Amino acid sequence: MNETPTPELLSLVLTLRPLAAPQPDRPLPNWWGRAAHTLLLATVSAADPALAARLHDDEGLKPFTASTLMGRFLRGQPLPDQTYRLRFTALTAELSAALLAAVHSGPLAPGARVELDYLPFEILAAASAEDETGWPGATTYQDLGARRLLAGSAPERRITLSFTSPVAFKSKDRTMPLPLPDLVFGSLLQKWNAFAPLSLPAELRRYASECLAISRFHLRSHGVGAKDNGLRVGAAGEITYATLNYDRYWMSLIHALGEFARFAGVGAAVSQGMGQARRLPTPGRED
Repeated sequence: MNETPTPELLSLVLTLRPLAAPQPDRPLPNWWGRAAHTLLLATVSAADPALAARLHDDEGLKPFTASTLMGRFLRGQPLPDQTYRLRFTALTAELSAALLAAVHSGPLAPGARVELDYLPFEILAAASAEDETGWPGATTYQDLGARRLLAGSAPERRITLSFTSPVAFKSKDRTMPLPLPDLVFGSLLQKWNAFAPLSLPAELRRYASECLAISRFHLRSHGVGAKDNGLRVGAAGEITYATLNYDRYWMSLIHALGEFARFAGVGAAVSQGMGQARRLPTPGRED
């Protein structure tokens, strides 16, 4: 009997409950992305210190994302009667295996206690199977690509992405807070080619730059605190891109990268909560 292979791509959604109210005079972060990043590395370190060290020390593209803490807050404080969500993703089989092991019998198992910025939480649930929210999931690069490239029907001329946390891009010491087509799909292409066993053509970014246009958007600006009291400004909301020069092959790859966004994140600081994104299904079509 064949064993199910470890997924290369993992989107893990944790449901948390605060175990204690914060001290009234203790400042809490307005943005929990750095605390989530710390928790992910500590989780991996408990099982594989060498892997955690590589994730921490590597100054290149990171094979993971970590969201900020999501839920209802009162003046920035988590409420003891509320539940919160936290999402970790992995882009390699090695890291996916470490996170799944932590869920099954380790520090991320339901009932376990974790800390975010020294505030204790209990893990109530951990989801990696597809559900109606569209966020958890596990797959391989091959399956994700084949679902689009080998589909029986032609890909849509449009693709809509939802950014649930601010997205921004680094460009020569500046921050670009607008999700322009070449920046979005260039970011996704770079991540795919860094970690997938089979690369996609570099010309895909040129197609996005020259042949995709923004056809609809509902975006708002958000600032996210950075190191040394800095501020990163990004855009959150929904945006639709449409092709001006339809090509079935290139649009199949664009839609594959749109699916990949759920795992890879988009733009800068995705390992600390920014750029959380997913492709929205096209109304009237099965996805």
